Amino acid sequence: MSGSEASVVVEDLTKRFGTFVAVDSISFQAHRGEIFGFLGPNGAGKSTTIRILCGLLLPSSGQARVAGVDVAREPELVRQQIGYMSQKFSLYNDLKVIENLRFFAGLYSVPAKVLPERLAWALHMAGLEGREQTPTRDLAVGWKQRLALGCAVLHRPPIVFLDEPTSGVDPVSRRKFWELIQQMVSEGITVFVTTHYMDEAEYCNRLVLIDRGRIVAMGTPTELKTRSLKGQLLLVECEPLGPGLEALHEAPGVLDAAVFGSSLHATVADAQGAMPGIRAALEARGLKVGRLEQIPPSLEDVFVNLTAARDSKPGRAA
Repeated sequence: MSGSEASVVVEDLTKRFGTFVAVDSISFQAHRGEIFGFLGPNGAGKSTTIRILCGLLLPSSGQARVAGVDVAREPELVRQQIGYMSQKFSLYNDLKVIENLRFFAGLYSVPAKVLPERLAWALHMAGLEGREQTPTRDLAVGWKQRLALGCAVLHRPPIVFLDEPTSGVDPVSRRKFWELIQQMVSEGITVFVTTHYMDEAEYCNRLVLIDRGRIVAMGTPTELKTRSLKGQLLLVECEPLGPGLEALHEAPGVLDAAVFGSSLHATVADAQGAMPGIRAALEARGLKVGRLEQIPPSLEDVFVNLTAARDSKPGRAA
């Protein structure tokens, strides 16, 4: 099979809950053997979309096909073709590690003749060899996360859906988890992952940015950073931040500005030309100015810029 073969095809997909539109006419494709990221803030429509793709929720309109199967017409068949892991991990804390694995193997109808090999593989992948008899409730969150992934892929599905899989997990465990994802992709598995951690988008081959149910950008991380940001980016350190943000919005040459951690990011048409005026505008308000320099944009910068542009369009609801 070709690496460009579409594993997931979504066309004008919409989901309404009463008058609320959770997913608003979105279209995209995820290809075989890639990490496809679905990124956005909480409430953007990520989990609703993934539940539709997993055959757990019917769409209001539009089409979605997973492994060539229509999710609305044959949801049971879809569920046989995929692995699914939610942010709550779906584990049974009263069961031991090996008991959870055996339980999910039964749910996925793993044949008895391959079960020992599959269990050994899952334990090795999760790093839980020697802990088979440990009660699941006694595992740290990072270990539970890897156990949940092992349970989700015991049946060796061609497509794995991970819904906010690193939420609440420490940075070291998050990094190790992404190493496991890379390993699966190297074996030809398609990994479809939702997250609100913008730094995790760098691990994705391609991604979609979604906000309030609508797609605001799509492409590789490099494409989004080079094409979606209209202008150049400046890092601005000043104290205090609040008045500094106000001053930036009024400074000459500034197209947009936002708080990023303990500093400010300003989008400008010409970085070198804008810096003297920005420094003067900040100092004129009696603000203490630290670093002021051009920096490469992050995906978070791109996302903030794109969503701010949507908010500024006439007629756009808040």
